[in-house]
Amino acid sequence: MRGSPSLVNGVRLRTLSLRSSWVQIPPPALQNFLAINEKFIIHWQIVGFMKRVEAVVSDNKLDAVVEALKKAGVGGITIFEARGWGRASKIIKDTEKSPNTHTKFNVKSYVLTVVDDSIVDKVVSVILVAASTGSVGDGKIFIDNIDTAVDIGSGQKGVHAI
Repeated sequence: MRGSPSLVNGVRLRTLSLRSSWVQIPPPALQNFLAINEKFIIHWQIVGFMKRVEAVVSDNKLDAVVEALKKAGVGGITIFEARGWGRASKIIKDTEKSPNTHTKFNVKSYVLTVVDDSIVDKVVSVILVAASTGSVGDGKIFIDNIDTAVDIGSGQKGVHAI
């Protein structure tokens, strides 16, 4: 949880983070903060934080990534076939006489999963190990916060839904 600079009991706060190892709140203001946000903190302890991990990887590395994610304890993944371009793409001329150029699209696999915040570093690490060749064009990993998840079949919410 982050907030913009504000005043609490006359003390200006620069950063308010429940997830970091430090908190810039003087003790009296911390007591007020905890009293006001008790519901949030209890909800956070029960439900937890979730992250969406999206990885764009080379098609030939997909099987290795899937196996690595299974071993890391990921409960489920969704895979899309994807085409795109980036730094590794090359602009190719149709013919030397033709001024037309086009970008050759790279075929990639798009792997999507939602995991508990406690294992996100492990998930990213196993994707890096499984997908990396050390070259430009190996892919990208994107990580987003997920507010909530709901399992349609069971109706479970939060971390229990993933």
